[in-house]
Amino acid sequence: MQQNVKRAGSALDRKIISISMKHQLTIPQRYYETLGFDNEAECILQEGGLLIRPVRSADGGEFSAQILADLLSQGYEGQELLDKFKQYSEAIQPAVQKMLRESVKYARNGNGRIPIDGLFGTEA
Repeated sequence: MQQNVKRAGSALDRKIISISMKHQLTIPQRYYETLGFDNEAECILQEGGLLIRPVRSADGGEFSAQILADLLSQGYEGQELLDKFKQYSEAIQPAVQKMLRESVKYARNGNGRIPIDGLFGTEA
């Protein structure tokens, strides 16, 4: 059963789906293709519901230009530039994952306050 639902001036595509006895659900094919799902989905508990979206790679690709510009400004070139770029790029994902784990820990603290220096650290 498909219904169009109006929200904030735009039509949202809505579909009722069933949940199996094992608490599994199937993403409708057109949603799967339109949103670019692969083999993983991110499930986020929000007030009043769940947000299910494709997992986007946190491989550091979004930081490539900044890493490269920084290394060039430091005078790296040739093979040394390539080696340093690989080293920095590989360090991004573990750093982001650590920051996410720490943010969850602070969020579960319960007092609603997250000290920024405790979450992101301080630069020397």
